[in-house]
Amino acid sequence: MPFVRVTSARNHGDSPLHQLLLTLRFYALDTMLISVADFVGVSISTAGRIVRDISSAIANMYDEYIIVHQQSAEKFYQIAGFPRVLAAIDCTHIRIQSPCHVVGEEFRNRKGYFSLNVQAICDADLKFMNVVARWPDSAHDATIFNNSILRAQCDAGQFGNRWLLGDSAYPNRPYLLTPILTPNTGGEHRYNEAHIKTRNTIERTFGIWKRRFPVVALTMRLSLPKVQAIIIATAVLHNICRSNNLEEVPAEVELPPADIIEDLQNMNVQDVSERASLINNYFS
Repeated sequence: MPFVRVTSARNHGDSPLHQLLLTLRFYALDTMLISVADFVGVSISTAGRIVRDISSAIANMYDEYIIVHQQSAEKFYQIAGFPRVLAAIDCTHIRIQSPCHVVGEEFRNRKGYFSLNVQAICDADLKFMNVVARWPDSAHDATIFNNSILRAQCDAGQFGNRWLLGDSAYPNRPYLLTPILTPNTGGEHRYNEAHIKTRNTIERTFGIWKRRFPVVALTMRLSLPKVQAIIIATAVLHNICRSNNLEEVPAEVELPPADIIEDLQNMNVQDVSERASLINNYFS
């Protein structure tokens, strides 16, 4: 594969194929390097280096396989009749060990464990279109979006009249529509129902990704740069699997329960004119 070379002459080195297979086994089984190291007969340090190098190599293919496009509007519409959808957006927790005693508490979430808060958007085919994997879990979903390149692109009108669909943790904007917390009219109820069904694509995407690559569903006991590379690498591989219609597979290890979506009280009620116009003209 690109960017991968045999870097050691010891025992003739590990071929790129063997390095890739070791890394894929690590992604599929658990987060203990010793298990894959023993299986293929290398040291733990060698296994760690291989996982680092292969993950970085795959992550370098991000721009080739993770692309924001506007070709899913019709497929999104077929889900629940919601028009002009660009993508669904949400964040998910990726468990990690404490990075260090100095900044570790920034990564502790409200459930008590350490994690990254990873933002992603997906298309109607459950493929990632954008992934941000650099924020500690103390960062709110809205903060991550407000400081993202994606937000700047939306502000600049790069995606025309397309909408992102997010939950109520996000601020409602002309290009990012959130649910109505207390719907009153029939149009508002129909809007919420279509919104929830369509937005569910991102939850399904996260679920498939974590079942296929349990390493992102369990606790990664690696350095933060390695964790971030693995998150992006497995997202790239997820898209490759979806593009090639590979069947979903059951996880080979027991996974923790899915995150519960909360923070409904954090909704920002500004910029609701676009949402109100949609409800009045389309869902009423």
